[in-house]
Amino acid sequence: MKKTIITVVGKDSVGIIAKVCTYLSENQVNILDISQTIVQGYFNMMMIADINDSTKNFHDIADDLEKLGEEIGCIIKVQLEDIFNRMHRL
Repeated sequence: MKKTIITVVGKDSVGIIAKVCTYLSENQVNILDISQTIVQGYFNMMMIADINDSTKNFHDIADDLEKLGEEIGCIIKVQLEDIFNRMHRL
C-alpha cells in the first residue's frame, strides 16, 4: 500500500473538506484516516490516504492538490508516508 500524508492549512471557509475529498474520490484515492480542527478561524486537516488504485502518480496528485489549495485559499502538501516519518523522527 502506498500511504501518503496530506495536510491542508488555511483560513476556514465553507467547502474545504468537500473540495479536497471530491478530488480524492474522483481520482480513486482512499482516505484511511482523517483529522481536522478549526482554531480561531484557521482550518487544519491531516489525512492518511492510499493512492495505490489511482490512475495518477504521486507527483501528479501532489501538483493537483497544490493547485486546488491555491484555488481555495489553503496550503495543501502531500508527502509519502516513509519520507514523512523520516522527517519527523526525534
